[in-house]
Amino acid sequence: MSESHVRVIDRDKNLSLLSADIWQDGCIIPFKKPYDWTSFDVVKYIKRGLPVKKIGHAGTLDPKATGLLICCTGRATKKIAELQDSTKEYEAIIRFGSTSPSLDLGTEDTDFAKWDHIHLESIQHILESDFMGEIEQLPPDFSALKVNGKRAYDLARKGVKPQLKPRNVRIESIDILSFEGQTLKLRIRCGKGTYIRSIARDLGIKLGTLARLESLCRTASGSIRIDMAWSPEDFRNTMMSLTTQQIGNKTEST
Repeated sequence: MSESHVRVIDRDKNLSLLSADIWQDGCIIPFKKPYDWTSFDVVKYIKRGLPVKKIGHAGTLDPKATGLLICCTGRATKKIAELQDSTKEYEAIIRFGSTSPSLDLGTEDTDFAKWDHIHLESIQHILESDFMGEIEQLPPDFSALKVNGKRAYDLARKGVKPQLKPRNVRIESIDILSFEGQTLKLRIRCGKGTYIRSIARDLGIKLGTLARLESLCRTASGSIRIDMAWSPEDFRNTMMSLTTQQIGNKTEST
């Protein structure tokens, strides 16, 4: 597939200029995934408005996460593996003092610990010494990884602990954006397969407490950033406007 065929359709693009052949040749759509939507929900939502059957996404976001989800249409789906390999950027809010089985708000907190001994200096030191470069990370029990042909999260929901193995991931940078009370806000740039929920869990353990994610937003994937992305409302309204315009044009021509 020629690179020239693939177009990035950000929210400033005029969709009325895009024919069905262009969508089929291959388009990349940056999309803002809402809270509690699955990544597949986004694909279904986009598919309803476009004249192309083949649509996929490049990099799953957890239901409780928000932010940039890159969707590909037509022949651009062949680029999904390449897009998944790109560096991702996240803004994460970690809450100290408790944790949940899913390591985020997907399940209720079940364990609690003291947290008021934590200081900014110790957070900075541990992040720099233990969470930079190539690190070994154990994925969360509530993950889409397969164990003997079954999704880990399906086993975890049934009370069975999935036998997951640690794996190497790459952390390019972690910046502290704020630290107030029990919550720490970070900007994290990382490679493929990194679980931010696992970073929250492991950081809590190294600080002598428990921790989980309070929120997570993907802000960039490769050169594509969140400010280029379509919200569901903008995408729907634009597509509805185009459909109405097309109907009007057909009426005028009869």
